[in-house]
Amino acid sequence: MDTTVYAVHLVGTDQSFSCAADDTVLRAALRQGIAFPYECNVGSCGNCKFELIEGQVNALWPDAPGLSDKDKQRKRWLGCQTRAQGDLHIKLRTGDKYRPIHTPVRTRARLVSSRVITHDLSEFSFELDQPMAFSSGQYALVQLAGVTGPRAYSMSNAGGSVSESGTALSFQVRRLPQGAGSNALFAQLRVGDGVEIDGPYGMAYLREDAPRDILCVAGGSGLAPMVSVARGTFASSQLAARRLHFVYGARMPADVCGQDMLAVLPGWLARGSYQAVVSGVDSEAPLPEGFARGFVHDWVDQVYGNRLAEMEIYFAGPALMAQSLLKLLIARQVPMDQVHFDQFY
Repeated sequence: MDTTVYAVHLVGTDQSFSCAADDTVLRAALRQGIAFPYECNVGSCGNCKFELIEGQVNALWPDAPGLSDKDKQRKRWLGCQTRAQGDLHIKLRTGDKYRPIHTPVRTRARLVSSRVITHDLSEFSFELDQPMAFSSGQYALVQLAGVTGPRAYSMSNAGGSVSESGTALSFQVRRLPQGAGSNALFAQLRVGDGVEIDGPYGMAYLREDAPRDILCVAGGSGLAPMVSVARGTFASSQLAARRLHFVYGARMPADVCGQDMLAVLPGWLARGSYQAVVSGVDSEAPLPEGFARGFVHDWVDQVYGNRLAEMEIYFAGPALMAQSLLKLLIARQVPMDQVHFDQFY
């Protein structure tokens, strides 16, 4: 393991940080409290671009979709996909909202259990070699043996501190036919096998000081962060007077999940509600009792409408679902500081 450390200077500021040769520029900055902009952390969104003024770097993924040919011509790089090869001078605009609330740590971990949730969604739980503190709704990067690059998976636990001898860290992952990461988890990883986990990351974490009822909207493996937010809500004394509305959007009834995880939360019957919305069933076909038919953003609009502006809103799921929800919330004039999601592709 290369223990070389380089200095990275932010041009035009008095800020600098150290970057280990085996770390990325983005994650090294976040470990030292630098408010470096980012979202997906895996090369897709492009939010962690910086301009290289001086020095040499190495791109882990030269063709990452978050970087255009024009960016490359302008000496822009992705912080999440770049390693320093010497001292650097870079230019970027920091933002306070990106300052980490928990210091990200890299640790080895081992799989201790897995369980099936639906036909293509399972939960994987890991014990960590080092403690990790996180907030409900955040995610971590998991590096699997034989897979190029880490995968971003959201925790399903309530936030808190996960120690080497305490609670396992759990991720709910959907198996994708062409997904190298998910296939490694489902088909190759066995109890006792090791991975590297790096986290926490993400800005869509539970705001315990928000004086509003909560709406969580999930689809697919977006279940994990929304379950985490729900669990964190019901564990928080600050939110004891808040109701939580949970909506799960799915293609087919067989894809619906999550209600059993919520029903066991203390006080759920008094403060919580759950609704499944199914979009892929023919209009004439029957649905299980209690299910709604249609697209989840349409259902949310029909049921909550103008009340959305009075809620704290969290969502996670497929890109199209997220885009449709965001468009709805803008149309309903929901203040964006009440809307929380991490951008994944």
